[in-house]
Amino acid sequence: MPRQPFEVSFEEVQANLDDFAAVVMDSLESDFLVLPKGKGFVEYAVFQGGYEALRQATLGFVNVTADAVLPVVLQAPICLIVLRTMLGFTPPEWAYVATLRTGVDIPQGAVRSLDRGIRMDPTKALSAKGETARRVRALVETACALLVEGCPEVTGDKLHRLDKPDTKGGLPSVQSLAQLGVPYPMLLYERFLGRPFAGHKDSVSELVGDSLEVRIEECFTSAGIGYRKTKRAENVPGFDQAPDFISPDEFAPKVVIEAKVAEDDGTARDKVTRIQHLDELRRQGQPAGNVKFELVACIGGRGFGIRREDMKKLLLATHGTVFTLKNLDRLVENTVLHQFRTRTAPPPPPLIEHPEEAEDVQAEEP
Repeated sequence: MPRQPFEVSFEEVQANLDDFAAVVMDSLESDFLVLPKGKGFVEYAVFQGGYEALRQATLGFVNVTADAVLPVVLQAPICLIVLRTMLGFTPPEWAYVATLRTGVDIPQGAVRSLDRGIRMDPTKALSAKGETARRVRALVETACALLVEGCPEVTGDKLHRLDKPDTKGGLPSVQSLAQLGVPYPMLLYERFLGRPFAGHKDSVSELVGDSLEVRIEECFTSAGIGYRKTKRAENVPGFDQAPDFISPDEFAPKVVIEAKVAEDDGTARDKVTRIQHLDELRRQGQPAGNVKFELVACIGGRGFGIRREDMKKLLLATHGTVFTLKNLDRLVENTVLHQFRTRTAPPPPPLIEHPEEAEDVQAEEP
C-alpha cells in the first residue's frame, strides 16, 4: 500500500508532490450515477396525474385560459409544476415574467417557497384567497398567454426560450405533441440542451455531500471529540467563510475540516480555492510556520481526480492532510484530533460500496 500524504512530514509531501497527488487521486471514489431523491421529489405518477388534470381542464389544450386552468391548479397544485415545465422556466424566471406582464409583485423567495411547498405536498389544495392566490393567478395568466402566443421571432444569432417543439407554434404545437406523442430524436435533442436530471441535481446539491459529512461526524462521536458543524452561509467569528467542521469549537479552533464533493473539475477547482483561502486565513498575523489551527480536507467525487495541479495545490494548502472516503477511518489518528480523544472505541470502518467487497471482508474475519 502506498503511503498517504497525511502519514508523512510536510517536507516529504513537498519533495514528492506529484507522487502524493497521484496517491490521493487514486483513492477517490465517485457515485455520480446515483442521486438522493431528497424531500420534495415528485414521482412520475404524481406528475402525470397533474398533466392529465391539466389536459382535461383545457379540453386537450384547446381552451388554455386562466379561467379554465386556475380552478384545477388550486385544487391540484401539481398542475402548476406541469405548467412551469411546459414553459421550461425556473420558478424565479416565471415570477419575473409574470410580474412584468401582470404588474403583480412576485418575489423570488415567495415563488420558490410556493414551488417547494407544492413539491412537498402536491395534493394539498391552495387557498383561493389572499396574496398567494393573487400571485398564483398572475403566474397562470402569464403561462396561458405564453403558451397561446408561442415563440416570437428573434434574430438568427439568438435562441428564444420558447423555441421548443411544444411551445414554438402556440397551442397547435402543444396539441400536436399531446395527441401524437414526441418523436424520439426531438426528445433527445431537448435532453441534450437541458442535461438529464439537471433541475433535480441542483435541488439536491447539498445532499450529495451528506454521506461524507455523516462519516466525519461518526469519526468525531466514536472518538468522543467535541466539534461544531456549521450551517450553510453561517457567520462564524474569526472566519470570513465558515468551514464545514471546527474542533473543539470556533472560539479555540485546533482543527478545521472542509468536506467537499465535486463531480467536475470546475467545481473541484472552486473548492480547492476555498481551502487555499482558509490556509491564508490561518496564517494571518502569525509568524511563518506558526499556524492557528490544522487544516484538513475530506474530499470525494471524480472532479478532484481530473486536474493534478489542483490536487497539488490542495496538498500544499493542507500540508498533506487530505482524506477520502477510503481512508477516512484514519482521520483522528493522523491529525491533531487524536489529542482530544476521550473514547478508545475504534473509528468507523472503511466505506464498502460493493457487496462483493463486503463478502470478502466477512470471509477474512475469524
